[in-house]
Amino acid sequence: MALVLPSWCARLHVSPPAQNRRRPCRPPSATLSPTRDDAVDWVKTTSSFFEEDSRPIMLFDGVCNLCNGGVRFVRANDHNRTIRYEALQSESGKKLLQRSGRSPDDISSVVLVEKDRSYIKSEAVLKIMEYLDLPFPQLALFLQLVPLFLRDFVYDNVANNRYTIFGRSESCEI
Repeated sequence: MALVLPSWCARLHVSPPAQNRRRPCRPPSATLSPTRDDAVDWVKTTSSFFEEDSRPIMLFDGVCNLCNGGVRFVRANDHNRTIRYEALQSESGKKLLQRSGRSPDDISSVVLVEKDRSYIKSEAVLKIMEYLDLPFPQLALFLQLVPLFLRDFVYDNVANNRYTIFGRSESCEI
């Protein structure tokens, strides 16, 4: 059985047996020098999105048929209009992605951006469900009992095959 580590983890440091230790596992941003994008305070830059309207923003792949269907579903079950929507491919979507610590070109996941926090993958889906009408908040509470790594494993498999299974549209519905 092999242990699979993320590619950004450092390799084992070989030293005398008494001092064998692993190097700390850090994401690339922690080990690389800051870039132009790292110097921008994206929370401050995008704070205008929440000045007059504090509702969370759901970021979705605007050309994905599954994602567009998800937006239609959320709209139909959000009678209080508690969620706003923005395509990941839009300029606003790219800025909000960077606010969430993701690449502006990363369209691999639905993201829910609140004023003070962002959620990705299965956590975003469950958080969106909490904003919907009954019975979805209760279902989200139940699904939180499933470990995150299992939820994200299922999410990633669907997300990686979404164009093959559900197809693409030529333009965003919103």
